[in-house]
Amino acid sequence: MPEPSAPPPTPPVPLAALLADGPLGLRLVAGLPDARTERVAVHWVHTSEMADPYPYLLGGELLLTAGVQLTDAHAETYVKRVVEAGAAALGFGVAPVFDTVPESLVEACDRHGLPLLEIPRHIPFTTVARGVWRLMAEARHRELRRVTEAQQGLAAAAARPDPVPAVLRQLAVRLGGRAVLFAPDGAELHATGRDPAPGSRTALARLARVVNPPHGTATDTAGGAPLAAYALGGGQGLVLGVAAGSREAGDHTVTGAAVVLLSLLTAPHQGAAEAARSAALVRLLLGATPTEAAPLLGPGPWTVVHAHGGDTPFAASALGAALGSALAETDGATVRVLTDRPVTAQPGWTLGASAPVGPAALAEADTQAERALRHAEATRTDLVHHRDPGPDALTALVPPEEAAAHARARLAPIAGSPALTETLRTWLSLHGSWDRTAVALTVHRNTVRQRIARCATLLEADLDEADVRMDLWFALRRL
Repeated sequence: MPEPSAPPPTPPVPLAALLADGPLGLRLVAGLPDARTERVAVHWVHTSEMADPYPYLLGGELLLTAGVQLTDAHAETYVKRVVEAGAAALGFGVAPVFDTVPESLVEACDRHGLPLLEIPRHIPFTTVARGVWRLMAEARHRELRRVTEAQQGLAAAAARPDPVPAVLRQLAVRLGGRAVLFAPDGAELHATGRDPAPGSRTALARLARVVNPPHGTATDTAGGAPLAAYALGGGQGLVLGVAAGSREAGDHTVTGAAVVLLSLLTAPHQGAAEAARSAALVRLLLGATPTEAAPLLGPGPWTVVHAHGGDTPFAASALGAALGSALAETDGATVRVLTDRPVTAQPGWTLGASAPVGPAALAEADTQAERALRHAEATRTDLVHHRDPGPDALTALVPPEEAAAHARARLAPIAGSPALTETLRTWLSLHGSWDRTAVALTVHRNTVRQRIARCATLLEADLDEADVRMDLWFALRRL
């Protein structure tokens, strides 16, 4: 069954978006017509002056080079190897080796259909890389917001009097297509939405018949429309079929949330289903708007608790009961509880608790609880409550919008990597301790060192300097 809490992957950047970024000044000089650049996706940036960069490419790169080892005789072989490696495009810097893009390289890129970009002499390669990471961060932010809003809509639909059709309607709207609940014999029990392409309805019904409940999944396309079928849990032999209007990075995450909810809603034992449904709502409603959350949770204030401990199948329910709440869930490693009671330490558990908040701030409280739990484990404390440090003198001097703009610009090189951002945040919060950061993030201390070194390189910062650390901490708090 798809994991509903997994974040969507970072969307790639269309080559057209890079070319449209005025400050970068990139110019397409060969490889394909301008009209087709929207179809070329850049997944990352790599710089290499190797005569044969093939062994160092993963595919999807914007490969940057100044042509240090390039000759007219070698251009054909070079481009052929770059294409074989699956690079998305080639960026050529017209300095300091060449004053213009070599004609032999232009001709080779045209022959092989490899987009060739001219990088102005005054634009460093690091600026191009930062431009790509910034566009990726913006794309990821938009996709995360879309997925979050979709999950909130699905969770609210699950709480309605007729939840199964409501969840299907919400899913069809969010994916711009059609959602169907199929019976074990292939009959449509519930269907809603529009067919995104001719023949998609028939193809979706055929796809649903090849799924083997309770764990099977299958995908296909019909007329360019992505199709997917998922077996629902619960032992009823039901299958969810989806025909989407397009293929977006977060669609699998959205559909996974619907699969979880529909599996719970169609489970045969209503008592167990209601408990499981509450757990699903804990996962999906953290971040809901007041309008969506208040009818389900009440005005609060609510405290979000993250916990490690308890090794029984009923650990989440037991902790929830101890904290005076039925709203508990677990992913197998971390238990999360929503409670309107005071949080106290529990034997055998390590707890991180957010500040008490209303429904509008549940997403922020979830993050607070996660960080509080990491701090509790790093300091070997049974319970850590989030404490707002409050505004300091520096914050009071800077308008919020200017602080946010500074944070986005300062952290743009690492914004596309949640692992780097969170490692830097945790490392700074623990005063640069490698061991305590490793404990808090549950990674090896060498991984922490590698990530921090990568942050220093991308940010072009000396992290041994107190002023640099202060500036980055300020930016991370405002990001």
